[in-house]
Amino acid sequence: MCDNPSQYNPYQQLDHYIDNLPYKKENLIAILHHAQQLFGYLPDKVQRHIAQKLDIPSAKVYGVVSFYSFFTMKPRGKHVVNVCMGTACFVRGSEKLQKELEKQLGIKTGQTTQDELFSLDSLRCIGACGLAPVMMVDGKVHGRLNNPEEIKQILEYYRQPSAKEGTPS
Repeated sequence: MCDNPSQYNPYQQLDHYIDNLPYKKENLIAILHHAQQLFGYLPDKVQRHIAQKLDIPSAKVYGVVSFYSFFTMKPRGKHVVNVCMGTACFVRGSEKLQKELEKQLGIKTGQTTQDELFSLDSLRCIGACGLAPVMMVDGKVHGRLNNPEEIKQILEYYRQPSAKEGTPS
């Protein structure tokens, strides 16, 4: 048997992670985070697997997944775009920013592009009020976004196959 969990399928990797936790049921959120990293999202099948593995009701797993906004039950795009809807951003035009992103991506907030390259969501506050309005792509903050051309350039950067982390020039 292989001792390298990276060579297992995602379910085996998840089981290996759970099996090595001292307190399993008490670590449900950590387990869900790990599962979402492995699968990209938490479909019903994965939630049922976790519930079975922890010997808890699947409704409890679903309750945690549906309560915390970090968890998603739908596949996400390669790049996750979040628009800040905090007070400073909202006052400075985050609603226009969101509409422009929806237009340029061809999706509504909460959806993923057909090519699975982008998912668009909103957040309450990113904490970059001085840069309002702000969007975050894969954890990178992009601020003072009032010009549709700037938004287009940022999205074009993330469309490049080499785009990982970093700031578009």
